[in-house]
Amino acid sequence: MNTGKTIGIILIVVGIGACVVAGAWLIASAAGPESNLRLSGAVLGAALAFVIAAPAIGAGVFMLIRGQREAAQMAEVEKEQKLLGMIGTQGQVSISEAAVELDVNRAQVESWIYDLVDKDLFTGYVNWDERMLYSRDASQMRGQNRCPNCGGEVELAGKGVIKCPYCGVEIFLSD
Repeated sequence: MNTGKTIGIILIVVGIGACVVAGAWLIASAAGPESNLRLSGAVLGAALAFVIAAPAIGAGVFMLIRGQREAAQMAEVEKEQKLLGMIGTQGQVSISEAAVELDVNRAQVESWIYDLVDKDLFTGYVNWDERMLYSRDASQMRGQNRCPNCGGEVELAGKGVIKCPYCGVEIFLSD
């Protein structure tokens, strides 16, 4: 649940409500034939209503925007989790299939793979030529120096990444 958006909407409503109540009170006070409300009092009343309402509306807008950003980030995290689940349950998934299933482009799926590797959540390998993601248990890869795709000798390419110089497969390992 996104409480930031909810709080933002509540603050905006409270701020607008304060303006409406203050405006109604000022109009009612000034409308009577025996009105004892002077112009200076009306201006002071409007200024006080603004002082109360403006921060509430401003904070509400801030919270609403922040809540929308958090919701977008959570949607992306949920799609990354779904991608991990697809790879884990199917064993291998094409990047194109994953993109269609997740309703994103292939570049976004590739970006998520690197993000998941950086977070130590994805272990497996990617065959970039075939655009396939493969699930691989890290314990099976530790200590092995052979590519699971072509059998060639592999070399360390980065943090938790082993790259096969023969077929281009990148094997991602977590700690």
